[in-house]
Amino acid sequence: MSYVLTIPFLFAYLIYRKRKTIRASISFESSSSPRKIFPYKEIVGALLFFMAVLTYWYGSYKFTPLEFHMVAFPIFVTACTLIMFNIQILRQLAFPILFLLFLIPPPLQIAYQAGAALSTSSSQATYSILKTFGLPVSLATQYGNPVIILQKAEGPLTFAVDIACSGIYSLIGFLIFTTFIAYIARTSLWKKATIFLTGFPLIYALNILRITIIVLIGNYSGMDLATQTFHLLGGLFLIFIGTLLLLTISEKLFKIRLFTSKPKSTSCSYCNQNPEDELHFCPACGKLLNFSNVQLSKRDICKIAILIISAILIINIQVPVFALTKGPAEVTVQTLGSEQATTQILPEIAGYATKFIYRDTEFEGISQQDASLTYAYIPANRAGTTIFTAIEIAKARYVLHPWEVCLITWPQIQGRQPSIAQLSLRDVQLLENPPITARYFAFQDSETNTTQVILYWYENAIFNIGSTQEQRHVKISLITFVNDLKDISSIEEQLLQFGKAIANYWQPIKTWSKITLIISQNGATLITITITLLTIALVFQSMKNRKEKKSNLQVYKKLALKEERLILQATHAANREDKSTGIAIASHYQKLARKPIALNVLIQKLDEAYKAGLVKREIANREDEPILVWKPRISFK
Repeated sequence: MSYVLTIPFLFAYLIYRKRKTIRASISFESSSSPRKIFPYKEIVGALLFFMAVLTYWYGSYKFTPLEFHMVAFPIFVTACTLIMFNIQILRQLAFPILFLLFLIPPPLQIAYQAGAALSTSSSQATYSILKTFGLPVSLATQYGNPVIILQKAEGPLTFAVDIACSGIYSLIGFLIFTTFIAYIARTSLWKKATIFLTGFPLIYALNILRITIIVLIGNYSGMDLATQTFHLLGGLFLIFIGTLLLLTISEKLFKIRLFTSKPKSTSCSYCNQNPEDELHFCPACGKLLNFSNVQLSKRDICKIAILIISAILIINIQVPVFALTKGPAEVTVQTLGSEQATTQILPEIAGYATKFIYRDTEFEGISQQDASLTYAYIPANRAGTTIFTAIEIAKARYVLHPWEVCLITWPQIQGRQPSIAQLSLRDVQLLENPPITARYFAFQDSETNTTQVILYWYENAIFNIGSTQEQRHVKISLITFVNDLKDISSIEEQLLQFGKAIANYWQPIKTWSKITLIISQNGATLITITITLLTIALVFQSMKNRKEKKSNLQVYKKLALKEERLILQATHAANREDKSTGIAIASHYQKLARKPIALNVLIQKLDEAYKAGLVKREIANREDEPILVWKPRISFK
């Protein structure tokens, strides 16, 4: 997810590039249109605002909250844009706001599937290239990952092409830059699509080249230097090189201009006819003559105050993304760095003795975890069920893999039939305040004919690491075996009691307010109500616009002068083909009437049609320069 660090900078550039159009559009609607009785955009903005907040709170109650929080962010930005500005501003900011969707983490299962497919194809391509060079290599599989084995006199060198080496991370990051370059390119739509599609095979080829170079370095200089090269030629390096190559290809091969050059000034006779008139836009050519002064009205001040008050209220009752826990302070660096472990990381449960079983150091190395510890709650009477407790501690959440992904999804990704059959998979609540959601996963292993029931969840705790305290992600799994499938329900209930005891032992410092809990628990219902109201508002406005256009069509049919009807037809034709400036409308009028029309006469007629509600004026974007266009408000058939 390191690629998300670039999104604010790219987003800022997109805003900067549209700065003139945005500035020209801010006060255009309020200064050129009459005040509407029905505050359509404010109502829609308020509904979107509530939807963003509800999505944020509702997501905080789920098993994977981060995805919901990131989905809420673009909705929140859209809401604030509509409330504070106008539809034209939102239209100009549509792509930058959609660009924020890249902040959402990709679904883990899809990322694994794509990464596994890429690791398999990349390893096979690299293997073929190395064989061409005459290197003694072979292709095998280790822990479900393809590995390239290089035979050396001192012993074989193994290069595992896992998810990190597959190029999926680089591909996800590069997707952002490819989309960005395709959008800012000054060219036709099909060339933009070509740029976008060219980026994917480019980054894939670069990743194969990277793996090949690493194996070659290992062959000639040893494994240590090859490992250092792997980190040096990481994902950010691939993204940087791939972006430079894509820019070069776009410029040299497709002759695409990426950056806006100052447009050539064209003479317009209408602009200079009445220089004393303080026009902000030329109604003929549409170019910007001067910016209007933006002044805050009482209405704007009220909206700003409402947004600030709402933000203060939300901050006071908002939920934490990750709850910091008191955590077991007895877990020290000696615990994480040696075979020693302490049972004080878990609570004492009546009737059970807590015992440390083992630490899986081999799995820690493979999964890049700080610790992978296994404990057991052993019943005192030896007649009950032993509850095994696995605690995985890591710096990052992504290395703490979900059980169902490891046992079912991953074998399918590798093209193998999983040896287990899923019996149950559902979420359950451990704590109400703050809400902690766990997941049940029951399965039967066909090879060993054993059935396991697992209850697992994630924590975010502070651990003592040496002389400092550091935050770590933790996955806690309660595991037990059952002999009879009928006992699964009772075993799940028993695991739930253990899970609640452990979750309370790891009690978070920060609790949620009553209103936050109510909103989070009923988030789905509240979001549905908000979406329904939003749909009603949009449908109402759509019906209103359609009714106005039909009414305007009747007015159009009653126009006595043919010239006025041809002007409206020319406006419609110009709007369909190009930016419908006054000059463009005059050109289409000449085609329809077979005679020219004076610009001053045309502008006068368009002004009359605007006052009658038959046409409207909007700000369009031409090469990031704002222009005034005329659009019909008639439903031509």
